[in-house]
Amino acid sequence: MTISVIIPTLNEASCLTETLRSVRAERPREILVVDGGSTDATCQLAREADRLLQGPRGRAAQMNYGAAHASGEILLFLHADCTLEPGALDAATECLRLRGVVAGCFRMTVADEKPIYRLVDAAATARVRLTGLIYGDQGLFVERRMFERIGGFPLLRLMEDVFLSKKLRRHGRAVVAPRRIFVSPRRWQRQGVVRQTLRNWTLTALAAAGVHPDRLAAFYPVVR
Repeated sequence: MTISVIIPTLNEASCLTETLRSVRAERPREILVVDGGSTDATCQLAREADRLLQGPRGRAAQMNYGAAHASGEILLFLHADCTLEPGALDAATECLRLRGVVAGCFRMTVADEKPIYRLVDAAATARVRLTGLIYGDQGLFVERRMFERIGGFPLLRLMEDVFLSKKLRRHGRAVVAPRRIFVSPRRWQRQGVVRQTLRNWTLTALAAAGVHPDRLAAFYPVVR
């Protein structure tokens, strides 16, 4: 099964090169960068991808746009500040061959040695296994036909990954692949580990209670 890697960007020049290098080493069918109007050097750096697309601004819209232009049988949506462990794409393919599996992600590892981040990592894996909810920085992968069947990402300003996961749960289960995805610690470093984690949990709980994610987006600051 062939894999298209889709990376939405907006002013990600500080990390995009490393991300593209790690993905290229996995030899996917193609790498698509979908830019939402960067004003830094992101688009110049994105020339290392197979395709640079200028999409509508907004991560959900950008990822849907990339999916519409992708040719792989599997779609992997990757944040620009995340890198993959060797063997990640092969592991994703094997996961999607399992009976009843419709989507998956990788074992999140925050790229910082502080012990508290290992708790963050463990909580992220437990969330997927217990609830089937995948966050975007875990590297969500899904077969193209299933992604198209459920209508792609909902056009939300926040939590498009969570709401996609909820739609996927109706069709099967999500799994955590036995390979790691290394996530930049920049958001936790900027906001504080405890504060950022509590914010994530609170916003997810409010969304589950019926508060529209677009209203919650104001409480989730952009970090570059």
